[in-house]
Amino acid sequence: MKFTLSKSALESALSVVSKGVSSNSTLPILAGIYLRAAEGMLELQSSDLSVSIRHKVAANVEEEGATIVSGRTIANIVKNLPDAAVTFEGGDRSLSIQCQKSSYRLNTLAPEDWSVFPDLALSSMVELPSKKLSKMVDKVYRATSKDNTRPVYQGIHLTIKNNIVRVVASDMLRLAFCETSVPVDATEPFDAIVPGDAFHDVMSLSQGEETIRLGAAENQMVFSFGNTTFISRRVEGTFPDPEQLIPANCATRIEMDVAEAGAALKRVSVIAQANPKVKFDVDVDEAVLRLQASTPEQGESLETVPVVVEGEPMLTAFNYHYVFDCINAVSENDKVTLELQGPTAPGIFKVNGDINYLYLLMPTRI
Repeated sequence: MKFTLSKSALESALSVVSKGVSSNSTLPILAGIYLRAAEGMLELQSSDLSVSIRHKVAANVEEEGATIVSGRTIANIVKNLPDAAVTFEGGDRSLSIQCQKSSYRLNTLAPEDWSVFPDLALSSMVELPSKKLSKMVDKVYRATSKDNTRPVYQGIHLTIKNNIVRVVASDMLRLAFCETSVPVDATEPFDAIVPGDAFHDVMSLSQGEETIRLGAAENQMVFSFGNTTFISRRVEGTFPDPEQLIPANCATRIEMDVAEAGAALKRVSVIAQANPKVKFDVDVDEAVLRLQASTPEQGESLETVPVVVEGEPMLTAFNYHYVFDCINAVSENDKVTLELQGPTAPGIFKVNGDINYLYLLMPTRI
């Protein structure tokens, strides 16, 4: 095996497949990247048994062949090479790398031990605008659970029906929901729960592409964009329906500027490091929202934010870390609406636009 390609193209390709390299497996092959040079292309593959990635890049192939090399090692080598052509030549369980004055010889694994890249029978497939879907996933990803005992809440629920695309995430203390209208060439509804980390990774990789194709198999999801195929498992389970959790009416509704509210929350939370509770006190007569935090050790803080308010005075409290996740998911130029039902009922943050965003947050004890 012998091939040559530019350092920049190789580094870009490695950044894609590195997302599928296992970092803590006891099996050396799962920490490796499969390289196959043939027909003017270099094909790279990685898999950690949960995610499988295949990426192709043009190369000058002099001798066809395949090998498996340590993913971390080759990534570190290429990152530090000069911006020039890189030549690879494979031998018996070894791979030599040459770039100007730099040369390496790496031990390799037998390519026949590599698992064949999955060829799945897809039950449904859709094509969506990559940039818009990436924004939606980024808005809800913060609300995915980190609790391994509840895998369904580690996922993002994607549904597509009647040209409406929805993504939902929840960790049971909050729920983030995005919805937009997109022309979709699909006759059947699309419904799948995708692991949140995998969905977030694949959308970050596809941002340079106009569209991304999503396919569903029995227990796996297939994402295709450009020269990349990304396969992730599907999460089994039932996800909460946002429409059943959102009340039709509210007791208090306030509209506030995102940048102003975010800055005020950041200042008041300086006192709330040990206790992340921040009180939200809505004053209807003065049309202001008072943000208050206190701890016995540090003292108290108070910020007053002008708002447009309808309804009754209200006092509730939220974990400010979770409120920040909501504020960071929207544009500073947006107006956010907060709907409150009562001191112990969830608060509902809403932003309407090309992508409708809703964030339901359980309050903390006052």
